[in-house]
Amino acid sequence: METLLNLRLVLSILAQVMKNYELTLILEGKVTSAKKKAVLESLEKIVKLFKGQMDKVEDWGVKEMFHEIKKNKEGAYLHIPLELPVESVKPFDVKLKTEESILRFLIVKV
Repeated sequence: METLLNLRLVLSILAQVMKNYELTLILEGKVTSAKKKAVLESLEKIVKLFKGQMDKVEDWGVKEMFHEIKKNKEGAYLHIPLELPVESVKPFDVKLKTEESILRFLIVKV
């Protein structure tokens, strides 16, 4: 019984550990700078909601996509380094899926 309690304690401590991730977003290719700014502000609120931190956003520009996504042939790519608690990654992923302006995204642990 004591080892089970110790295991739970260790798991709860590990769950609170912050890890580094990279988030890459694809927005519509014809997105305006105002819309891009609004998406980034919304994303920053979501990251703070999950007790994380965003680093400097890299705008990779508009690129032609191999396959159409939601009738878009081009996408505006954004790359954002993140720091999130381990237990927040899955709910963060679910929350990003609800964002209509994001065509696709990928979260990778660094």
